[in-house]
This record gives sequence, structure tokens and C-alpha cells, in this order.
Amino acid sequence: MSQVHKRVKVRPGAPLVVGCPPPRVSRVVVCGPRGVVVVVKKGPGSGAAVREFESWCSSVNLELSPKVVLSEDGLVDRYGLQAVENISEGEVLFSVPRDALLSSVTTSISQVLEKAEAASLKSQSGWVALIVALMYEFTCPNSRWKPYLALCPEPDQLDLPMFWPEEERKRLLRGTGVPEAVHLDLENIELEFNSVVQPFLAAHPTLFDSKQHTLNLYKRMVAFVMAYSFQEPLEEEDEDEKDPNPPIMVPMADILNHVSNHNANLEFTKDCLKMISTRPIAKGEEVYNTYGDLANWQLLHMYGFVEPHPANNNDAAEIQMTTLYKAALQVFGESRKQLVEKKWKVLCEMLLVGEEGAFVIGREGVLTEEELYAALKVLCMSEDELEDYQENEGWEEDDAADESLTNEAIVELHPMWRTLLAESIRLTLAAYGPVQKEDEAMLADPVLSAKLSRRERYALNLRCGQTSILQNLLRLTEGQLMAQV
Repeated sequence: MSQVHKRVKVRPGAPLVVGCPPPRVSRVVVCGPRGVVVVVKKGPGSGAAVREFESWCSSVNLELSPKVVLSEDGLVDRYGLQAVENISEGEVLFSVPRDALLSSVTTSISQVLEKAEAASLKSQSGWVALIVALMYEFTCPNSRWKPYLALCPEPDQLDLPMFWPEEERKRLLRGTGVPEAVHLDLENIELEFNSVVQPFLAAHPTLFDSKQHTLNLYKRMVAFVMAYSFQEPLEEEDEDEKDPNPPIMVPMADILNHVSNHNANLEFTKDCLKMISTRPIAKGEEVYNTYGDLANWQLLHMYGFVEPHPANNNDAAEIQMTTLYKAALQVFGESRKQLVEKKWKVLCEMLLVGEEGAFVIGREGVLTEEELYAALKVLCMSEDELEDYQENEGWEEDDAADESLTNEAIVELHPMWRTLLAESIRLTLAAYGPVQKEDEAMLADPVLSAKLSRRERYALNLRCGQTSILQNLLRLTEGQLMAQV
């Protein structure tokens, strides 16, 4: 039985926090009320690289439907797949034999990696073996995957924030949470390279050259895996017992671009991987995959692009858990500071909140309902109620009560709960700086937004998406049920 693909989701402690191909070329994006207009500028020699890749696909028995072509013209990214005939739902657009996949098992140094994984290449991320394989194959002149890897973007073509100058990242993405996530990524990548990868490379001097296989190349391959890899899902009966499968590189599949309203999905079968159309695709239309229900901050962080606001139905904003704590200290004042601290300690001990956690807010309400509901409830308890709550270890007679935090439910919350939530929203909005009205005006004016750089435009759409969600939530705490943002 075939299974629908999952983009790589990184387990806790991995070098990167979440798992779509980043933009691979300079481009002009005009954000207007209807979305994005893209003018693609081809890179030098890109046509020859595509032709070589197509020839390679034939040599490894990667079968491409005659109804689609690999194209560079007029698509949303440098490369993409375009329909040249009308396509019905359920058609196979291409199939990739399993021996054409690039992984730690199929690489030409698989035996070396297998021995090392049992000893020196163990890592929290589970990515190291594949990244090392990519470092080797990418620099090997005789690599079987050379035409495929030739399409790997240069660092200056990547718009992942990890490759932005730090000053630009902090200035443009202030308040969004992305700079903090990238800082953690870079720290973990360097730590993993120095403690795990570099000793392995040094132990195999006939395979790796310290002048060529550097930290910079490692970062580039991390970005390649982060943005392009796939993860084969486990069988349902194994989901609770086994670790997730390691990431793999799937030629052709990773060329497809992402939109929320996609028209194709990758399916895993015993002998091959197939890209299947999920709805009719008209002649001239681009074939889109989806990398999951991802907010714009995740798309930018992991893949180097955003969907134009308000096109991304999965967009979300976050309120840091510690911000709710700060709001409680402000709302309840100095006289009740010790009680607030006691309540927060109880929530931490119950693992409902944490120093690094966040409450996630979507367009239709709170996505982390259980955690935020419990936090608001405990922080608004009297001292006697808190003692009873502790004695019962969080179990109460009203545990069957509706804990929903949809937009409709937020309007009906206890006034003190809404006051506390409103203060945490104001503190969160303040972190974006005094640019929110300017952002809204800029986004509404296609002429003004067209003057922005690509990164400025991405950041603008990201900030506007997040602040609009937070502002709508703030209105809900004031008892106003607003239209969806």
C-alpha cells in the first residue's frame, strides 16, 4: 500500500527546528491584493544543467509523464514542473526508482557510514550520515548523482535566514521568532560539526579533504537537507515504537515548489516513489507539492520564502510562554508577585509551560489550546484554588468542561482570563517595534512594495501575517468577534 510523503520534521534537539525548496535565483516579487507576480531571472548556464539532469533521469530509469516538463520559464522558482497537457486527478506525473534515491544507504561510501553510525556518527538530529554522504558526493567528480547535485543552489542564491547577515536578520525579522531560531540552529550546527563530523572526516583522509570539506560546506548541505529532503512515513503499527526514518533526497520530487493549495503528493511504494496529481491540473499550470501545513515563519526559516499575506491559510503567530508570565506579573501587581511565581512553578512542574515554549495562534483560534487554557486557568486561581488544584494533581471535577480556545470561545472567556491574555498579546506586539501601521500601508500599495528588496518583501509579508493574527486575537479578548484575517 502506498503512503503519502512527509517532509522532514526534525526531532527535539536536532540542529534545525522544522522541515520546501528555497528560492534558487534572483527574482522580482510584487505583493498586491491578489498575491504574487514573479519575474524569474535565469542563472548562467542553468539550461545546460537542466538538460544534463534530464539525461541523467533517463539513465537511472526515472520516468517522467509526457504531460509534464521540467521548466524554468514563468514559474514561481528557478526550476519547476509544468503541465503541457491537461492532467486528471490520480495520474502518475513521475516515478523515481528506489536505487536513484540519495541516502546514507545508497551513497558510494555507505559501508563506511554504516560502521561509523554504530560508533562515531551518532547525533541527536539523525541527519549527520546523510549530510556527510552529500558532502562526499557533492565534491566527488565521478559521483553517480553529479547531474542531480549540480542543481543544488549556491549559498548566495539561498534566502534561508541562516545565510542572511546577522544585522539584516535581526532588523527585518524582529519579533517574528526567526532570528532566535536561526541563532540556535547555527550554534547547534557548529557544535555538531566540531564534535561529531570533523573527527570522522579526519579519520578518513582518503575520502575527505580538510580544505574542501569544511564547516561552510557542511552548513550548505544542512540547508540542502533541510529544504529538499523527504522522510518516508512509518507503518501505522510502528509509529509509537520506532524512531522516524532518516531523511532521503528524492531527485525530481524536490524540484516541485510549495503552495498551500497544492495539486500533487509524493507516495511511497515498495519499488519506487510516485508523484500523483491530487486534482485536475490545466495545461500551462505548475505542478505543486506541499511540505505540510506550515506558517510563513516556518516557510522562511526552513525554505527561504513566504506565501504572500493573506494567502497562507496555515499562517500562525506565537506568544512566548514567558511573555504570559510577564503579563501575569504586570496584571496582578507587586502585592501578588509571590503567588504568581508559585503558580508558574506549578505549571512548569506539570510540563504545561517552559522557558523555551510558545503558545501558537492560528487564524481560527489558539492551536495549543490545552497549554494556554491550563496556564490562564492556573494563573487566575486564588491561593485556595491553587492548593486544591495541587492536591488533586491538576484533576478537577470540571475537567470535562470545554477547553476550546477557538475565536468564538475566546470572546466568552472569564474577563480576568481575557485581561491576562490581552496583556500578553500587547507585550508580544511591542516586540515587533513601531512599524505595524507602516507595514500595513506598504503591503497595501503594490508600487511601494515593489521597491523593496526580496528579503524585505518576505519579512514584510511575514510580519503583517503575524501581527494581523495577534491584533485579531486582541480584539477577541475585548469581546469583539471579528472576521477572519
